[in-house]
Order: sequence, then C-alpha cells, then structure tokens
Amino acid sequence: MSVPNTGNATGADLLRGAFRQHAAGVAVVTAAARGRPVGFTATSLASVAAEPPLLSFGIGTGSSSWPVVAEAGHVGVHVLGEHQRELAATFARSGADRFAPPTAWRSGPSGVPVLEGVVAWLVCRIVARVPAGDHRLVLAEIVDGDAGDSSGGGRPLLYHQGRFNALRD
Repeated sequence: MSVPNTGNATGADLLRGAFRQHAAGVAVVTAAARGRPVGFTATSLASVAAEPPLLSFGIGTGSSSWPVVAEAGHVGVHVLGEHQRELAATFARSGADRFAPPTAWRSGPSGVPVLEGVVAWLVCRIVARVPAGDHRLVLAEIVDGDAGDSSGGGRPLLYHQGRFNALRD
C-alpha cells in the first residue's frame, strides 16, 4: 500500500529523503580511456548475478567521468574500508585531481586504474549501459580482482544521512 505525497515534496525530493535513511556501502569506480584515468564514488553498487558474475552501478550522464565510462571496455570497482573516508570524499568532490597524491594507484588488468589499500577490488568488463533517467545503469562482468586485500582492512565504509560512516557493532 502506498502512502500519498501530501506535502510539497517532489518525487526527486522523496527519493533523496528516503535514501538518506538507507545505509549503503561505498565504492569507487575507475576507468581509463586514451590514457586518461577517471573515477567517482558510488553508493549504488549491487550484486546482480553469480553466473555469470555480474554487478551494477549507476552513473550520472552529467558526471565528469561519464564520457570515459561511456566508451571504456572495462572498469575497476573498489570496495572502501572505514579508514578511507578521505579517499571517498576525494572521488566524490567535483573538480578534484582524484589520482594525485595522496591517492595511491597503479595501472591494473585491462589498463584499469586500481586503487591501493582497499578492502577489495574488481576489474569488470562492461556488458551494458542501460538508460535510466539522467543516469545510466552499468552492468559489468567480473573478470579479475582481489576480494580480500589484506592491507585494506575488512570493515566497510558506509554512506548514511549524507555522511561517510563506520559500521557500529
């Protein structure tokens, strides 16, 4: 049963308000095209299927990273640990030089920028870019990675109420 919108909130306001209440894991998605690395912070990461191993994430078509992701064959997906709030903020900040120090990274499989010290990283082959309003839902198949980088620590970084947070026991 749906509750009617009796206030002046728009659908977009309702979406943002409801999802401020939803805690989400934090990831950084990276890609490269013609030697240009790009990346952005994503809270829309989702597991889609085990066979084949697929994941999804959303990206705004107005994002500075979109033109590279739109033509890239592969992306890197990095699960951040609770100690990486500043890294998440750097990749969320508009106009930031996201790959400048102190960001530690290397060129990984398929030329994808791989961030150092993350909880887990995956290299994925893009299989679809589905239009979804002012975003694209990207579906990608996992082809390489490390699901447990021992230098990254194991507790995830979360996004809730507009802030990066640590998991509480």
